[in-house]
Amino acid sequence: MARLGEALTAPDAGVGGPPVMAMVVYNSNPAAIAPQRGTVIEGLAREELFTVVLEHFLTDTARWADYVLPATTQLEHWDVHLAYGHYHVTLNTPAIAPLGESLPNTEIFRRLARAMGLDDPCFADDDITLIRQALASNAPRLEGITFEALRERGWMRLAVPRPFLPYADGGFPTPSGRCEFVSPRLAESGFDPVPTYIPPYELPETAPALAARFPLQLISSPAHQFLNTTFVNVGSLRRAAREPECIVHPHDARTRGIDEGTMVEIANDRGAFHARARVHDGIRPGVVWAPSIWWTSLAPDGRNANDTTSQRLTDLGAGA
Repeated sequence: MARLGEALTAPDAGVGGPPVMAMVVYNSNPAAIAPQRGTVIEGLAREELFTVVLEHFLTDTARWADYVLPATTQLEHWDVHLAYGHYHVTLNTPAIAPLGESLPNTEIFRRLARAMGLDDPCFADDDITLIRQALASNAPRLEGITFEALRERGWMRLAVPRPFLPYADGGFPTPSGRCEFVSPRLAESGFDPVPTYIPPYELPETAPALAARFPLQLISSPAHQFLNTTFVNVGSLRRAAREPECIVHPHDARTRGIDEGTMVEIANDRGAFHARARVHDGIRPGVVWAPSIWWTSLAPDGRNANDTTSQRLTDLGAGA
């Protein structure tokens, strides 16, 4: 996902694999969320690219689709939700039958497999079978948790002690089983084996010539009202977020002639977008915060913060 633009436009740039001629998008909105958005749009605009999007809404990505297939919502399909910040497993039971021609993603994949002549038995597994298989894991935390029990209760606590102190006696997922303040594995990979500060690629100490041209650092964490691009199409939440904004330190604002409420352009060599300036001393000098991620179809200038972000991967973990 972090290098989708390159994958769609220049696979020989290091992404690897043959040119992408067809793409199925589900549970995502890459036309808004993927880094270096302009390159992603260049790829989506290719006439020979066949794009299918499984969606509930006409997202930025759905607008580029050759076909949009209606996906079911959480109210219409089976699912199992494992613990995320808590200790429980929850069964998602359909409250209503799928509306219109909408289908779960899994059913679309099953039908696609049949159309492609893929006859592996796994492609015949319905959603309840998939849930049973997921719960049949040999993970100790899922011991005693079955589809039948979840169907009866709705939720069940993971099989973990009370209180749950997973590392009280060690047992870390490292070769030594300990919390490694010095990591031989990092050293073997060419990194400092001791936790240390490694400056980002585009800071004055790492790219002084670039910093001389673009002296401000942009951060673009999600706006309070949004979850990445989820909920941007909800009118009340969008009104609460007001419009694309950026928070600027008073010193940086003064030196650039920016007042509270000034519409500014944030730009670098990758792209640009507009945002309403909010002047506040809660931001660090030299840093601008642009809460994100706006649908470009709902932004005044048709762009967002990812027009400026990079496809380059992090040195450790290969993340965006």
